[in-house]
Amino acid sequence: MRIQPGDVFSHADMCHAEGLSLQRGMNFRPGGRRSVILMSLRKGSPYADRIEDAGQTLIYEGHDIPQTKRGPSPKSVDQPEFSEKGTPQANGRFAQAARDFKNGRAPAELVNVYEKIKVGIWTFNGVFRLVDVWQETAEQRQVFKFKLVLADDLEENDPAARPDLAHNRMIPSAVKLEVWQRDEGKCTMCASTDNLHFDHILPFSKGGSSLLAENIQLLCARHNLAKSDRIE
Repeated sequence: MRIQPGDVFSHADMCHAEGLSLQRGMNFRPGGRRSVILMSLRKGSPYADRIEDAGQTLIYEGHDIPQTKRGPSPKSVDQPEFSEKGTPQANGRFAQAARDFKNGRAPAELVNVYEKIKVGIWTFNGVFRLVDVWQETAEQRQVFKFKLVLADDLEENDPAARPDLAHNRMIPSAVKLEVWQRDEGKCTMCASTDNLHFDHILPFSKGGSSLLAENIQLLCARHNLAKSDRIE
């Protein structure tokens, strides 16, 4: 199943697209496939993810220990890199990949990034490269921070990619939510609620903004393809 930045999914459809049961936010090479990260910038999100450089850079916070019945609050202890047996946790696997890249031992890890825009609704933000990792103090504990940069060149080298995706930038979460509410979660052309996509009315490569809801609309796959066929 081919997916493109801006595609909208239910959780079940997202899992189908990846061929995985995505129950965790950090998924390092599941089944030998490309790594997957689930992020959220919504108010009340459990982790402090953020977007920088007009959507080109993602700063992703590592994950806490699981909540257990008699254990400490996950927010009261350092985020783990290894289990008690010394096995790398998700934080550790992503951290090692980032260190390998920084030290020239491996190319940057490619990561598919999905963003939760509201309950039950996710969007594909694109493919990112994992380029850095560090730890910082947050509320008297140590948390991991991962830096990922948008891999635009993957789209530029793909002859099947839509013309406006070669220079695509992530649409801010607030804009996505505004557009979703304005368009009532339906294609603006036919009112379909299936196979939706956040579409730039004026493509980014032609000067269209990702920052204005006025330049973003919801289109179904059929009308999104029909529009792309008209772009010169």
